[in-house]
This record gives sequence, C-alpha cells and structure tokens, in this order.
Amino acid sequence: MNRIIICAGFAALAAWSQASVAAPPHPGRLLASNCFQCHGTDGRKGFEELAGKSSSSIYEEMKEMQAKPADKNIMNAHARGFSDNEIWLIADYFSKVPR
Repeated sequence: MNRIIICAGFAALAAWSQASVAAPPHPGRLLASNCFQCHGTDGRKGFEELAGKSSSSIYEEMKEMQAKPADKNIMNAHARGFSDNEIWLIADYFSKVPR
C-alpha cells in the first residue's frame, strides 16, 4: 500500500514539474535585444517599427546595411556584427511580435 502511494506521489510530482515549465523564448529574442535603443524592447518604438513587419523585408534591409560601409551610420555597423543565420533569427522574432 505504501509503495502505491509513493509511486502515485512521484507520478504526480513528475506531471506537475512538466506542467510548470515555461516555453523557451524565441531564439532570436536575445539577438534582437541589441536593437532596443533605436527600435524599443519589443520593436514597436523608435526610428522604425519592426514588430509585425515581414521577416523577409527585415532580412533584406539588414543585408543591404551589411553591404554599406560601417562608418556611414550606426545601423550599418550593427548589421555587420551578425551572421546570415542571426539576421534570420532577428527578422523572424520581430515578425512574430504583434504590432
């Protein structure tokens, strides 16, 4: 009898611990945090709103900025610091933030 109670307790504990685990943040969220000073923490403020914008347009704009000299504007310097994959992650993150 005690064995059944102990097993039931462990099963309940395992179910509870799985239910209380939050979903992991979007992989581009941390990368996008570098954009907060100009675009806000959620991409809804600043020079250009990025929240809800298509990921392909954000990606293309960032790639264009990478191609320009870094000393022409701060965004060009920031864009050069990211790999193609990181730019896709940032673009995907901002595209999924509601406007």
